[in-house]
Amino acid sequence: MTYKQLVNIATDVLDKSGVYTGFARVLMLELLREHDLDMFLVFDDEALTEIAEDYNKKIQELAADVPLGYVLGYEWFFGYKIFVDEGVLIPRGETEELVGYVLADVDAYFENPVIADVACGSGAIGIALAKELNTHVYASDISGEALEVAQKNATFNEAEVTFMQGDMLQPLIDKDIKLDILVCNPPYIKNTEHIQTSVLNNEPHVALFGGEDGLFFYRRVLENAHKVLNDRAVIAFEIGFDIGDAVVALSHEFFSDATIELRQDINGLDRMVFIYKGINQT
Repeated sequence: MTYKQLVNIATDVLDKSGVYTGFARVLMLELLREHDLDMFLVFDDEALTEIAEDYNKKIQELAADVPLGYVLGYEWFFGYKIFVDEGVLIPRGETEELVGYVLADVDAYFENPVIADVACGSGAIGIALAKELNTHVYASDISGEALEVAQKNATFNEAEVTFMQGDMLQPLIDKDIKLDILVCNPPYIKNTEHIQTSVLNNEPHVALFGGEDGLFFYRRVLENAHKVLNDRAVIAFEIGFDIGDAVVALSHEFFSDATIELRQDINGLDRMVFIYKGINQT
């Protein structure tokens, strides 16, 4: 059986399971890449038994609604391979947009900034920033399991990241670290919100839910941010699409003199809040 035939059969399997059929091609692309094979060059070739068996096994996992990142054991983020397991969230494309804006702000306002990725999970944000800026980044998370994955990712990608375990900003406060840029993608799903079954059943709840209003962790960061920020600093939050105005209002409570911007993702949904403290953007 050829690789193309395997993909065609898998597409039908996923379709009958109500799972996005495009995963059939993506999975094959990734498995062939792991064997240094180009799918578009070998698509009509007879499939190697090892690859065919692995592919069919993973298709069954996808059909059971296991997210592709967990099936593969990794996700690509900003061009970097980020390993994931059930102890960390799978990095999303929207978060790449957050990183892009942070990089633009570094270029516009800072030289050699001190940066922290708070609630780092897999470490994707901090690693991408460390690599793109060729600099050191601090990162924190309350989960020891997540930090093990994050350290593995930093080592694999040869990124200079110092990981610290603790609740949100507390490790930075304890070490008296002062930041120019604080990036945070905290849990922000409301406790009462309905979410995709594959996410609810597979991804760690500690990294998903942000209290009754989705704002719990934003409050925790904002009420303590003055302890870790330099006079000129940027806070970059990822947010849930339905809490943008609430996060902006909350940010004004703690940073009344700052410039605060609500930004949308590529789909036009509210996805980021940026707080500019002591920075003249004109």
